[in-house]
Amino acid sequence: MLWTSVILSMREIRRHLMRSILTVLGLVIGVFAVVTMVTLGDAASRSVQSQISSLGSNLLTVLPAQSAGRGGGGQLAQPFKIEDVDAIRGQIGGVTDVAPQVQTTVTAIRNAANWSVTVNGTTDEYFKGQGWALATGRLFTPPEEQAGKSVCIIGDTVKTNLYADVDDPVGTTLRLGAVSCEVIGLLTKRGQSGIGGDQDNTVVMPYRAVQRRFTGNRNVQFIMVAVDPRFDSGPIQDSISKLMRERRNIRAGKNDDFSILDTKQISTALGNVTGTLTAAVAGIAAISLLVGGIGIMNIMLVSVTERTREIGIRLAIGAVAREVLLQFLVEAVVLSAMGGAIGLVLAFVACVLLAIPLKFQFVFEPQINLMAFAISALIGVVFGYFPARRAASLDPIDALRHE
Repeated sequence: MLWTSVILSMREIRRHLMRSILTVLGLVIGVFAVVTMVTLGDAASRSVQSQISSLGSNLLTVLPAQSAGRGGGGQLAQPFKIEDVDAIRGQIGGVTDVAPQVQTTVTAIRNAANWSVTVNGTTDEYFKGQGWALATGRLFTPPEEQAGKSVCIIGDTVKTNLYADVDDPVGTTLRLGAVSCEVIGLLTKRGQSGIGGDQDNTVVMPYRAVQRRFTGNRNVQFIMVAVDPRFDSGPIQDSISKLMRERRNIRAGKNDDFSILDTKQISTALGNVTGTLTAAVAGIAAISLLVGGIGIMNIMLVSVTERTREIGIRLAIGAVAREVLLQFLVEAVVLSAMGGAIGLVLAFVACVLLAIPLKFQFVFEPQINLMAFAISALIGVVFGYFPARRAASLDPIDALRHE
């Protein structure tokens, strides 16, 4: 009986093909919009978390806070010293690497080419904490760090823009403003960090060299702290905060003049924001599903009216009410399922095409697609039941008299 109802439903859909297409259009748009938004939202969330993770996992960044000033302005609190770095390394448990960071922006020059780069003064622990490997070359030696020798390790963007004519820049000389340095290494490519720009557009030097040749002081702008994965970063963050308050002579009741950023917390926060926005947009798009269900109910009511005489003949020759109910209910479900299937196909194509310009990694989510298809079929049951019930409740004699 069910198979017969499906065949009859397909016959009616084919008989009024254009009307059937317009009927399921709302469901097609609804399923397409919901699946596309959720899929791209998940891809965006994964992309954000991947970019944050590229900054390094289990990393804490200690930096001076901005103090409030008159007129809404402010200035940075006193910078750190290398002794603060040594104190964290020696007095805080659960950390694996601690590295100072001294940054400035200069123009790098090689032959007739020039490129604006970020010069980062630090130590070998920076690379270990970041998990950033070398493509070629070597890291700094302890004597080079102690003496602040003019040696540097360059990122992939610098290599692309200034060393397009060579395969390996190691051993060459690069001029940074008025300072020349020997290139001893090339970092592997990392790409955009999402919050820090192009990570590969960097030149890394011993921090003493940057202090002496560029900044002209012994200040440390940031402190990178790599946390042992076996430890919770929360207590370690509290311990660093207490140590810095002591070293910076901050009295009880006074606010910190520094802040500590946790990459894991940033990743979680951004992921939550992306998820919330995705859910909100998907909820708005889901309104189309409701509109599509109303459209199916409307057309099924029209169909019942058009086929009243046919229903009367079926009831008169022995068909029972539940068979008529099943036929119209199956027809509504078939319509909604077709709309859901078409919407899924369009959503798949759209996600594949949109992932390219948005630079997202498209991942097919079977759970989302199956759920969307099931909801579209359920809409056929919910919105098709009333017209089907109305058809099954017709009186055979009155139905045969209908013109």
